[in-house]
Amino acid sequence: MAERPRVLVLNGPNLNLLGKREPEIYGSATLADVEADCIAVGDRLGLEVTCRQSNHEGELVTWVQEARGAQQALVVNAGAYTHTSLALHDALRACALPAIEVHLSNIHQREDFRRHSYVALAAVGMICGLGPLGYELALRALAARLGAVSKDKEAIGSKA
Repeated sequence: MAERPRVLVLNGPNLNLLGKREPEIYGSATLADVEADCIAVGDRLGLEVTCRQSNHEGELVTWVQEARGAQQALVVNAGAYTHTSLALHDALRACALPAIEVHLSNIHQREDFRRHSYVALAAVGMICGLGPLGYELALRALAARLGAVSKDKEAIGSKA
C-alpha cells in the first residue's frame, strides 16, 4: 500500500480558545472539534493529517521549517500572525511546500489591519469566512493537488 501524503495543519494564537472566544465571530466549534474533523476528513481523502497549535510565533516557524522533507503540504490558520509575521512568511517560502491559508471569519469584512496577509504571499490559496468548513475545503484542494486517493479509491478531483 502506498504511503499517504502527509499534511500538517497549523493553528496560531488564540485558536486554542475556539468555542469560548467571540463565538459570534468564530462559532461554537472547539479546536479539538476542528482537529478531529481535519483528521477524519484527511483519512477519507487518503491524507495523513497532523494538527498543531501554538500561541508562540517562533514555535510555528520551527514547525514550518521541520515540515520540509517530512510533510507534503500545509494548512495554516496563523491567527493574528497572519497580519504581522514576516518570519512565518519567510518560513513558508523557504519550506517550499504547498500551503493553504484558512480563516474561520472573513478577514476582508473585518478591521482594515486584518485585510493584509503575509501568509497569503507564500500560500497557493486562501479560504476565509466559511468557519470550520474552510479546513475541509483546504484539505480537499491539497488532496487533489497531491493526487491522494479517497477511501472509495477514486482519485480526488477526478471527473466521474
